[in-house]
Amino acid sequence: MPTSDSKNDKQANSQVNPGSPSALAANDPLQMTFLAIFRITRSIAAGLIAIAFPYLVLTTRHESAASLGFIYASASLATAVFGFFIGHLADTWGRRKALIIAGLMLPLSSAIVIFSESLPALFIASIVGGYSATGSLMGGGVGGAAQPIQSALIADLTTGERRTFFFSIFSFMSGVFASLGALLVRAVTVQEAFIVATLISAAGLPLMFVLKLVETRGSRGHLPSRIVIGKFTLTGALNGLTQGLVTPFLIPFFVIVYHLPKAQMSVYGFASGMLASFSLLTAPRFERRLGFVKSISFTRGLGAGLLVLMPLLRYFPFAMLVYLLTPALRVAAQPTQQTALTDMVNPEERGRALGVNQVARLTCSSGAVAFTGAMFNAEDIGIPFYLYGAITALNIYFYFRFFGATVTRPPAPELEP
Repeated sequence: MPTSDSKNDKQANSQVNPGSPSALAANDPLQMTFLAIFRITRSIAAGLIAIAFPYLVLTTRHESAASLGFIYASASLATAVFGFFIGHLADTWGRRKALIIAGLMLPLSSAIVIFSESLPALFIASIVGGYSATGSLMGGGVGGAAQPIQSALIADLTTGERRTFFFSIFSFMSGVFASLGALLVRAVTVQEAFIVATLISAAGLPLMFVLKLVETRGSRGHLPSRIVIGKFTLTGALNGLTQGLVTPFLIPFFVIVYHLPKAQMSVYGFASGMLASFSLLTAPRFERRLGFVKSISFTRGLGAGLLVLMPLLRYFPFAMLVYLLTPALRVAAQPTQQTALTDMVNPEERGRALGVNQVARLTCSSGAVAFTGAMFNAEDIGIPFYLYGAITALNIYFYFRFFGATVTRPPAPELEP
């Protein structure tokens, strides 16, 4: 059974068998290109929706922050359920079938908004599309149910020593194109943003049928890596709490506190997303220099400190600086964490491991989102930020407790195709 400090497991995961998914990636990089294009189309749509949806709820419909928080919380919980279901299907039913189900959900959700902007329709669309906003633009905050299967496919199609590189590149591309989608909101109305999002996300669907995937079949009830999965589940749950407390309300924070117009907010959203995207390229270097535990501790700890100061100072230039920097600090070590998780579990368990991790993260975030929505209405805006700092510190403690002895991956090549 894989353990957090097993050299043999890491070496085994780095070897390539001729018929394995990793061998397929080495022999046919076209498959990685197809997967990248599929992800890019979803990322552009995600960027459009991430900016347009809170404006649709808060300014077009004039709903309260609590209503937005309830929608986000429900979407987070639904995404957790869908993500677990799709991750389980990926391991036991087949990667392609799971990918098709996940791929259809985002364009279907934005199409619902096109036909109706009633509150029940927005509620249903957010559940189907995963408008949870519990991550940065590239981190699965929109369409997040597809995150486990996409991560499992990247792990399947790469070798261990190059996995962090590819996680970084894919997340970087997602962030760049999601940021472009956010910027595109400047040129369209809120309603038009959902039309464009539907068309773009639907354009990537045919690629699901041409991808050549090596299917794995895991046992439905047997999880040899359950101890490792349990450790990542706890840290993922605490991570979800912090995400739900603050991340979905960063844009509403500027709408409510500073009354920032949509056109201006889309520019700042673009800049924040681009910084976060480029920060992902630092993941392989962080992994070589610090290992995944210290990488997470440094980047997320620094970001938490800045967010704690944000409601205390109530100074727009500083608040905007924090908004620009904290998403980058939060996701910089994300590819390293994904590599650690996929390295430490068996290949036929990756879909379920990623799905369970997402269930823990999003279930906790859904409750935190509802809490923050109430605090925004009560004008106790500072409380979620302070809790964010405290829970982040606790999560860092558990990372060291569970994975502090994990062997650091040996030096890998610099970023290159």
